[in-house]
Amino acid sequence: QVQLVESGGGSVQAGGSLRLSCAASAYTYRCYYMAWFRQAPGKEREGVAAIDVGGGSRYYANSVKGRFTISQDNAKNTLYLQINSLKPEDTAMYYCAADCDQNMGWTLRQIDFGYWGQGTQVTVSS
Repeated sequence: QVQLVESGGGSVQAGGSLRLSCAASAYTYRCYYMAWFRQAPGKEREGVAAIDVGGGSRYYANSVKGRFTISQDNAKNTLYLQINSLKPEDTAMYYCAADCDQNMGWTLRQIDFGYWGQGTQVTVSS
C-alpha cells in the first residue's frame, strides 16, 4: 500500500523559498517515479517535477526549470521539492504522487500516477 503525506507549505512573500516534503510508505521503493504536481484555483492540475526512483534522473516542467529542485532521501522514504524565487503564480495546492505501475512518470501526466497525497497549500504574496 502506498501512502503519501505532504508537508511544508505555507504563506510566503515573492522571492522567498520553501521546501516541501512528502513522507512516503516504505512500499514506494518499488515504484518507478515520484513527482510533484500543483493545482491553482480554477486551473488544471499540472506536473512540475518528477524523479526516477531507482536511477535518480529528474524531469521538470519548462515553467519551473531553474527554480524548482526535486530530490529524494531513500533512507527516510521522503521526497522533497525545493522552491526558490517564489512568484505569485506559484500559488497552488501542491501534491505528491507515485507512479508504481506505468513506468511513464517522466512525462508528468496525471494519468500515469496512481497514488496521491492530500496536498499542501503554497500561497505567495506580492
